Amino acid sequence: MDAKNLRNVALLGHSGSGKTSLCEAALFTTKAVTRMGRVEDGNTVSDYEPEEAKRGGSIQTTLVSITEYGTQNGTGAASKINLLDTPGYDDFLGEVVSAIRVVEGAVIVVAAPTGVDVGTERSWNLCESARIPRMFVVNKMDRENTNFSQNVADIQASFGRQCIPFQVSLGEAHDFKGVVSIIDPPADIPAEIAEEVAAARERLIEAAAESDEALADRYLSGEELSPEEVIAGVRTAVLAGELVPILATSSYPEAIGVDEFLETVFSFLPSPLDGKAVDLFKGDEKVEYKTDPAGPLAAFVFKTTADQFVGKLSVFRVYQGTIKSHSEVWNSNHDQAERIGQLYLPNGKNQENVAEVTAGDIGAIGKLAATLTGDTLTTHDNLVRFPGIEHPVGYFRMAVTPASKEDLDKMSMALGRIVEEDPTLHFTRDPGTSETLITGLGDTQIEVALEKIKRKFGADLRVKMPRVPYRETITKVTNSEYRHKKQSGGHGQFGHVLIRLEPQERDQGFVFDTEVTGGRVPKEFIPSVEKGVTKALDEGALAGFPLVDLKAVLYDGSYHDVDSSGMSFEIASNQALKQGLGDAHPVLLEPVVKLSVTVPDAYTGDVMSDLNVKRGHILGLYPDNGVTLIEAKVPLAEVQRYAQDLRSVSHGRGTYTLEFDHYEQVPPALEPKVIEEAKRAKLEEAA
Repeated sequence: MDAKNLRNVALLGHSGSGKTSLCEAALFTTKAVTRMGRVEDGNTVSDYEPEEAKRGGSIQTTLVSITEYGTQNGTGAASKINLLDTPGYDDFLGEVVSAIRVVEGAVIVVAAPTGVDVGTERSWNLCESARIPRMFVVNKMDRENTNFSQNVADIQASFGRQCIPFQVSLGEAHDFKGVVSIIDPPADIPAEIAEEVAAARERLIEAAAESDEALADRYLSGEELSPEEVIAGVRTAVLAGELVPILATSSYPEAIGVDEFLETVFSFLPSPLDGKAVDLFKGDEKVEYKTDPAGPLAAFVFKTTADQFVGKLSVFRVYQGTIKSHSEVWNSNHDQAERIGQLYLPNGKNQENVAEVTAGDIGAIGKLAATLTGDTLTTHDNLVRFPGIEHPVGYFRMAVTPASKEDLDKMSMALGRIVEEDPTLHFTRDPGTSETLITGLGDTQIEVALEKIKRKFGADLRVKMPRVPYRETITKVTNSEYRHKKQSGGHGQFGHVLIRLEPQERDQGFVFDTEVTGGRVPKEFIPSVEKGVTKALDEGALAGFPLVDLKAVLYDGSYHDVDSSGMSFEIASNQALKQGLGDAHPVLLEPVVKLSVTVPDAYTGDVMSDLNVKRGHILGLYPDNGVTLIEAKVPLAEVQRYAQDLRSVSHGRGTYTLEFDHYEQVPPALEPKVIEEAKRAKLEEAA
């Protein structure tokens, strides 16, 4: 495949806008399939995972190749459009970010009945960040209450006047029967839209002229531009991001406007030869590459999936050189060789065996030993490396438990494999609660991950909200005495200690000290006293949470020449601390996190009100160009489900980061509830 005849395009948009249906219609239009599947029926080429069929929507990025594009594009040469169908739901944003990383252009799909939505805005912003050309497709034009002109106005109001229609729709809603091109208007334009086509054509010519000074001078002097000059000027403007086409389609059931959509993608979005270059490094030095199949290999793995037939499947984009089946490459991230078996060209769930994948194209390899998402494949004598993918960071955590002993044996392996597949997921062990935690972008993502784990790896895992790692401390100085004495024939046991408990400043931890004089407690037993006290810190008097921020001072005691031992003093000091806690006015401490929330200005008040309800303390507001950064400190117990709460309050437009800040005392009014819940949880665990 010649790189100039390739197009790598990400399909972006709000959940339910019709991205997968547009892929299906494209396959049907080019006769790659003989019957169009439906998302509702769970039988599309793109959404093939059982979890996608169950939910009626995409949960992962899928490659759909339009390979039978032939002479339709006017070149007469074999051509291919690689469409990366991405999920629209927020929890799977990592899949979208990975797809945008390896394409030269994007198509933002808008559902005609609902218009610009939060997912549309997010898609635009991702394209802006990646600096890639894009176009809009107003899909579902056959549905009720649709109006192409209104959608165009909404898009322009949201994203600027550089977004202009390349088509005029023939009919609306149930009367939608086609589109009329403004780029190449037909000779017989229907009378009812002739005026609209003429006005849109004039705007297009003006935009084409603006892309080139020579054309602009001729246009302003009243000279007529040729159709070829208009098309060339428009393509230049689209590639520069100065012009964003808007098209109209109806994917199902008749694939109206889909052929024109493919034509526009091929004609106006960049090929690998004229797309934005990706950074490539040799050591710390940036190097250039050419999209040349004869050059040294430089390929980037942007997706990893566990496949039931070939095991781990690595999906890659070749930027330079050629990768061949049954060969050897070098993973420059892990500095080791990888054996290449059979190469594939994925197309939904189907995989076509190929001998090689050349520069500009996308392929897949099965069963690589060490390669993960974000790795570079090259040769040993050309150690280049692409920067990794900056995946979004999730802060939504759930505690994971196995359903049975058999599942426990599989749990770590299964979690490790699913994290390879989705780098926005992480699993860790919380030392404060001893729970295994899975962290991601939201509850749906974690729910899907557990379904995949059960289906692919046979491990049945359950999740629940994590326990909050409360702590206990004391607020009053108190003295405690304990005499451990036991006689049972032969040597007995004797240890006698007097310990003073003192509260420490917050986050000062535990300190042990001794003020014993005159050998009242022999020096050889003092380490045992400290050991006994330290062991008692594991469980406080209120609800059994660990004790922190206190000082224990051994100030007196006594011993027996024969019966005293290290163990006796360890027991005595352990009991002395436990006994003294009640008189030291113990209190509960809760973790407080620093929350940084970024939302459009319109939602600032709602977010602040919600944080106030959550016992948050606002630290500052920082408005900037239509969005506000809100910084606050909030008890962790109040923001365990903040991913969902913020999504609701901000209508999906807010983002946040969260990090532990400090511990502070639980309000006295809430303390009994926390203690009761902790005791109930212990009883449930014991049962």
